[in-house]
Amino acid sequence: MTKPAGAADALPWRVEDLDFAMLDPALTRADETLFFLLVSASFIETGADVYTGNLLAYYRDDAETSAWLSAHWEQEELQHGRALRTYVRRVWPEFDWETAFARFFEHYRTTCTGEQLEPTPALELAARCVVETGTATYYRMLLSYAREPVLRQMLDHIRSDEVRHFKHFYRYFRRHQQVAGHGRLRIARVLWHRLREAMNEDGYIAFHHAYAQRYPDRPNTAATYAAFRQRITRIARAHYPYAMGAEMLLTPLALPAPVRRHGVKAVGHAFRLAGFR
Repeated sequence: MTKPAGAADALPWRVEDLDFAMLDPALTRADETLFFLLVSASFIETGADVYTGNLLAYYRDDAETSAWLSAHWEQEELQHGRALRTYVRRVWPEFDWETAFARFFEHYRTTCTGEQLEPTPALELAARCVVETGTATYYRMLLSYAREPVLRQMLDHIRSDEVRHFKHFYRYFRRHQQVAGHGRLRIARVLWHRLREAMNEDGYIAFHHAYAQRYPDRPNTAATYAAFRQRITRIARAHYPYAMGAEMLLTPLALPAPVRRHGVKAVGHAFRLAGFR
């Protein structure tokens, strides 16, 4: 997709500002789990233009939302992909990122179609809040876990972007919800559906193709992914921001304050028990 005029100037930070000359590969290279977490994220972020195209078509009659998606959200997501890709290439130069991404993209784009968007603009924006909750907390977890300074700087930038993206999607959701008037139960069903989809589909596709490229002679099965998820669970229980995730996830429901407080505690506790990431 063509970059809108002035989009580069609107970026809150730039990959070129990261001092990769100061990178210390010894602090990350031996961490196999971190490798797959970063590669998987780089794949999904780099493929953001496909999803943006679907959203732009869906919100073509909403000038404010579509303008922000094109000029800001897409450009920032693609920069996330470029930053992560650059880091992976520096630390793991033997990994053929381009070949792995091409195979991932052929698979991933079949899951990103307009038909899979929610039936109303308000509900799709609620679903987008779930996705941004996932990415914001994912990068916050990695920031807490990582020790390499350049990686930490990059993750902090991306985390900040994703929190801001959530706020934009939530603001647009509220505007559409004022017209649509969907009940909390219907919104909750959408939140749960998109949460399960993000956990079980996108992450699996990215890991599958990263693993196939790194270890072409090893079995690459559901059990392989399950073992990887167990390693992530151990990281999540020490570093995942459970309260932050629960707070963001419940925001579109507009619960009364007392209910919201109890809900955040209950959902955060449930996430922790489940090893949610």
